Amino acid sequence: MAKQPVAVTLDDVTRVYKNVKGRPDVVAVRQASFEVAPGELVTLLGPSGCGKTTTLRMIAGFDLPSSGLIRIGGEDVTNLPPNKRDTATVFQSYGLFPHMTVAENVAYGLRVRNVPKAEQEERVRRALSLTGLSDYAERSPGRLSGGQQQRVALSRSLVVEPGVLLLDEPLSNLDALLREQMRVEIRRIQKSLGITAVYVTHDRTEAMSLSDRVIVMKDGRIRQIGSPSTIYEDPDSVFVAGFVGKVAFFPVAVEGLEGPGCACVLHGKTVRAGKRAPGVAAGKPGILMARPESLRLGAPGQGVADGTVRQNVYLGSSVETFVTTEYGELLVQVDDPAGKRIPAEGEAVSISFNEARVRVLPPETE
Repeated sequence: MAKQPVAVTLDDVTRVYKNVKGRPDVVAVRQASFEVAPGELVTLLGPSGCGKTTTLRMIAGFDLPSSGLIRIGGEDVTNLPPNKRDTATVFQSYGLFPHMTVAENVAYGLRVRNVPKAEQEERVRRALSLTGLSDYAERSPGRLSGGQQQRVALSRSLVVEPGVLLLDEPLSNLDALLREQMRVEIRRIQKSLGITAVYVTHDRTEAMSLSDRVIVMKDGRIRQIGSPSTIYEDPDSVFVAGFVGKVAFFPVAVEGLEGPGCACVLHGKTVRAGKRAPGVAAGKPGILMARPESLRLGAPGQGVADGTVRQNVYLGSSVETFVTTEYGELLVQVDDPAGKRIPAEGEAVSISFNEARVRVLPPETE
């Protein structure tokens, strides 16, 4: 259904909103530069107000940059209106016409483009088949579930065969189970079409499960770009580490650099970390990060931090043990708990970590 996939390039894009009441201007996006390869799905991830939706709107043409260049398929579209760009957008609100059937809603974009009737019908048929809505073509949107309505909105964007599909938090109105199902469907459809896509969300699970690459933003700036595994396992900053997953932080003094890792002093003990981020230097303070699955429970005095088990949360395939320590409450994940001894709530324990799986980060400066 889709055309030949195209690339999307942002080159030093900034968006400043002028304040007419004498207050300081608001810089929503600061010098954003990245490229989405043809056929790639890239997610813009970050907290509310970080600039991710503004970035998407500038790609779509609903908002124009204050400076910088935007290219789609190599063409400069920086100042073109939305209808002159080879894009289609799926919004957070479905925006379906209640007086039209599903098929009529999907065909709307083709009608305004004066596509011949026979071609409209064929393209609508293919779009509904792709999204699993063939049996609902004559229903009104009001008779559909939330997930089905989101599929209609997705079909309406795909039927115009855009070069780039833009998705602005499309699953935020769905319940948890439907979100999970739709994540799988969106990824399946995007891959089957080979369409270039940019997805916006503040949900880290969505970003990790959907994306070829993730762009993490904060305060209008891009903080890191990488694959989901890189962003999770090898973050470059305390902010990224904390935003994309559960993590424990330990303040350390960096003694020396050792290959890809370093030796550190933690509470008077020398420990080693198998990885370090750019900016970590010998003789400087650092932050050792450890994901819950890299932490281990043992007898008091054996690890790097002693504490008391506050709560155990059974999740089936794992148990999350929350331990109160001098470093705050730390979360330890015990995988495949069947047959393993889980310390009781109130029991004294010690926490150690898998040195190969922890990473030292520079102290946060922003």
